[in-house]
Amino acid sequence: MEMETVPNGSSPSSTTSSAATTPTAASAAPAAASAAAISPNAPSSKLNQLSESLKLEHQFLRVPFEHYKKAIRANHRIVEKEVSAVINGVSDAAESEMSRDDAVHHLNSLVSRLQGLKRKLEEGSRTENLQAQRCRARLDHLESADPENLSDWNNIRLKRILVDYMLRMSYYNTAVKLAESSNIQDLVDIDVFHEAKKVIDALQNKEVTPALAWCADNKSRLKKSKSKFEFQLRLQEFIELVRAESMMRAITYARKYLAPWGSTHMKELQRVLATLAFKSNTECTTYKVLFEPKQWDYLIDQFKQEFCKLYGMTLEPLLNIYLQAGLSALKTPFCYEDDCTKEDPLSQESFRKLASPLPYSKQHHSKLVCYITKELMDTENPPLVLPNDYVYSTKALEEMAKMNDGRITCPRTGQTYNYTELVKAYIS
Repeated sequence: MEMETVPNGSSPSSTTSSAATTPTAASAAPAAASAAAISPNAPSSKLNQLSESLKLEHQFLRVPFEHYKKAIRANHRIVEKEVSAVINGVSDAAESEMSRDDAVHHLNSLVSRLQGLKRKLEEGSRTENLQAQRCRARLDHLESADPENLSDWNNIRLKRILVDYMLRMSYYNTAVKLAESSNIQDLVDIDVFHEAKKVIDALQNKEVTPALAWCADNKSRLKKSKSKFEFQLRLQEFIELVRAESMMRAITYARKYLAPWGSTHMKELQRVLATLAFKSNTECTTYKVLFEPKQWDYLIDQFKQEFCKLYGMTLEPLLNIYLQAGLSALKTPFCYEDDCTKEDPLSQESFRKLASPLPYSKQHHSKLVCYITKELMDTENPPLVLPNDYVYSTKALEEMAKMNDGRITCPRTGQTYNYTELVKAYIS
């Protein structure tokens, strides 16, 4: 699920105070503990690299943890509802005068309800155990990180990032195959994204029922974050009734589902209700936009944002975030010039687009890199300026002269010079 809302992939949790007790901070604790447990005898460069890597694993731990909490809350709601219904049923039976047969029938129905509760709890327990297993597997994976096996650990990490990207871009089958072939099913969030896929597919087919069911399942969390997603779904359902010219149904729907939102979203509500006086082919710009198909795309984007927020995910794919981290160190004004070298990643349009919201790299010290050898030019390998003002390293020109009987050719212009004469003139 690609997000464009936060191009640089920054997460709100990044600004959280270190003293705050948040899920993100809690999930970072095992990663920090793993980093602290690394052997002190490990090479410092690898140790620092590993420690920095583990700091970026908040989402890796938080997603299954949030899923685990959701499963626990769902089971708790089921128990409260069913047990309360059974207790009320027993109380009603005790207070009423029933015949023996009616009492037996009533008690049998309560027993059946309790048996149904038992089955639901067994299923819920399996879900909880699965999520607990995934949390454990991910903690074990982080604890297995060691400078000695850093290459293998980073290889698994790369596959995790690729699976995350495929899931967000809706390449579900490919993501599943990669996870299975790499045996990393517990380290990726395929089931979480399949949950989102059902809602996204329905919204693409202009159906809001699965999305409303998702809102009902997560009502308390969405209310806490002051989400408007359910309200937007209701507005769109109202618009579809107006589009179908079912005005009476639209009015009834507005009284039942939209009126409760009036105290907090009156202006938007008034605007949408005004469509009762217009048809879907209206030319009035204020209302025409409400009937456009892109409103469904807006709902899909909004769902993705709410979904990621609910599970503590980044809005951008992890692959984009890691690429942007590297591109931010490479981006310079020269990267956008026509004669940018092909070896520079930013010479490619896809990377330029990804780096467009990033600031230019701040270089404290200028560096000269030879166009021919791609090596740094310094006191050991000084730069030489050709008469045509192009600069190359001494090492590159010496090697070229040896291969061409003392002649050198400028790669940019094709002009040829005598290397010995050039050096003499340069020294004098």
